[in-house]
Amino acid sequence: MISFTDALMQLHLKANPKKAAELKNSLKISRTYLGISNPELDILYKGWRNQINGEDRTALASELWNSNIYEARIVAAKLLTQARIENDKTVWEEIIRWIPTLDHASIADHVSGAGSRRIRAFPERLDQISNWFKDENIWMRRSILTMTMPWTKLNNPKIDELSQRDRILSWAGELSEDPEWLIQKAIADWLSSLSKHDAPAVLSFLEKYGAKMKPFAINEACKFI
Repeated sequence: MISFTDALMQLHLKANPKKAAELKNSLKISRTYLGISNPELDILYKGWRNQINGEDRTALASELWNSNIYEARIVAAKLLTQARIENDKTVWEEIIRWIPTLDHASIADHVSGAGSRRIRAFPERLDQISNWFKDENIWMRRSILTMTMPWTKLNNPKIDELSQRDRILSWAGELSEDPEWLIQKAIADWLSSLSKHDAPAVLSFLEKYGAKMKPFAINEACKFI
């Protein structure tokens, strides 16, 4: 069993003040940074996952997130990133709690990795996020695309999966005239990933919505076509 106190202590033991200062100056977001590399974080979280599961793991992830330490938030997301989780309701609720508080792409991408697995496990959760493309919070709008990336990677999609993908594409279409760089990049990444599996669907999207998108996003979307 690993407690929050033990986890925090282990994180601080790995701290690198020089790298922490560089990270803080680079990201320019007010929070504590420890300067721990991703390989070191991976070793830590994998060890913790072997010691706890279920609600205890979710509780630890919640406390790590609440600490607002950069590396602790990344590890919190890693702890909840798993394809198969029995009774994942509390895990999903915890991830959803984090989304509105996101403030940087590096943390957001880890959270999206965890969230995408929960949506893929239960596609009906698409209903729960269906209005995010209208949200004032840019991270909510971005997450509706980053958390649905699994639908871009289907080699032989079933009828219901194609319907779900079309629904997500409609959200991307609604976001196509959003001027924010992060949103345009998220659309471009979604489309470029889809183009590896269904280029005609991407070309059809661009024919309909391309005029509303930024030129760089169109170029990114087409880079594999």
